[in-house]
Formats: sequence, structure tokens, C-alpha cells
Amino acid sequence: MIRRILFPSILLTVVMAIALGILYPLFVTGVGQVAFASKANGSLVKQDGQVVGSSLLGQEFLDKSGNPDPRYFQPRPSAAGTGYDGLASGATNLGPSDPRLVGFIPGFNTVGLDGNSSATNPFATSADPYCVPTDPKGAPVIKPSPGQTYAKAKDGSYVPYPNTVPERAITYRAFNHLAANVQIPVDAVTASASGLDPGISVANAELQASRLAGARGLSTDVVLGLITKFTQSPNLGFVGEKWVNVVKLNLALDAISK
Repeated sequence: MIRRILFPSILLTVVMAIALGILYPLFVTGVGQVAFASKANGSLVKQDGQVVGSSLLGQEFLDKSGNPDPRYFQPRPSAAGTGYDGLASGATNLGPSDPRLVGFIPGFNTVGLDGNSSATNPFATSADPYCVPTDPKGAPVIKPSPGQTYAKAKDGSYVPYPNTVPERAITYRAFNHLAANVQIPVDAVTASASGLDPGISVANAELQASRLAGARGLSTDVVLGLITKFTQSPNLGFVGEKWVNVVKLNLALDAISK
């Protein structure tokens, strides 16, 4: 009786282990390598024979000093680790009233120097009325308390936390030489859910075109033409908006101008 039950069970286990643990993975891998080799291998992007990234993952484009390189299109902000860290994919998960996202809005989420609710923002600067101050180590102070120390600029103003939407908008306008009243696309000042999004909106790319053209000695029309060439349609033709893959676009720029 035991033999009649045990032997078929062992045999079935061996057969299923070979079928599902060896044959099926080999079949799927083979189909992937034959029919979808690029996607199956991570959609890797190469330049001069060297892997420089993946079309599925965003990355930062920095100069030798670690600052955004004006010669390249810049991706949207990233909350993955220190930025576009594939081992730390994720978002900030900050709520719509969190000062670390929207800043201190007078009469809404603003607190005073004593830590109590305030009708005005006592930390406002001339450039940023929604300023969230930082402590001497650069951390945002969202719950001030008596005796709290703050980082101060040479003119005595508070040093703002740089990752609020208002501060990112100020930085974006300055970096791209835009007027103070130019509307900024939301993807230019907010991170994606994964923190690894490789795409930006067409509007975001177009606002960067003039700055980038000047840095590379190209005409703005040439840069705008590349944006048009690399603009991708929404998923399935209707999900989302048209977008531009920053990695592919920057590689195309390098191909015509180093």
C-alpha cells in the first residue's frame, strides 16, 4: 500500500521538477532570446560597443562636479536612494499637505518659530515664499521648536529645503534660463512612483531645449527636431501622454555633438 502511494508521488515530483524547473524555463528563455532578445536582456543601450544604460531605467546626467550637466536633457527628480538607484526603487510617499513636498503654505500647513500654527510663513525668503528651513545638517525642519537651530545664508535668510515642489521649480527655471512666470510641467518637479522612470514629458523636454542648444553650440531647431524624432506615443495609444526617453535622446545628442 505504501509503495503504491509513495512511488507515484516521488515519480510525479521528479517529472514536475524537470518539466517546470528545467524544461519550461529553458523554453521561455529560448523564445525570449530568439523573438525578444533586447527586451529579454534588459533593453540595454550601448554606445561605442559599451553598455551605458537601459532604455527602461532613467539615470542622472552630471558633470565632473556632480551637478546636473547643462549639455544633457535632465530626467525628472528621483526618490530612489540618492537618485536613480536601482537597488532602492521607490517614492517619497509624502502626502499633499506635507511641507517636504509642497512647502509651508501660509494659513494651511505653516507653523511658526514656536512650533504653533501660523497665518504667515516666518521662514519665507525673497525667492521662495513657501520655504521650509533646514537645520545645520541640511535636514528639513517641519516641526520647529523653541531653541531650534537653522541653516542661514550670508544675507541672513533661511536656507530652504531643496526638494519641495516650489524650490524645485525655482531651480528648474534658473537652470533652464526661464522667466519666473513660466509654468513648469509637473514631471519636472515631482518624482515618479518607482524613482527610475526613464521618460519626461514633451513639454519638459522642450523647455530644456534652448539651454541645451546653447551649451552644445547647436541651433534650438536641431534640438527640437530630435525631441520630435524621439517622442513616443502613449501606452496602447491612449494610456498617459506622449513622452521622451531621456537616455535615448541624450545618446542621439552625443552622436551629433560631443
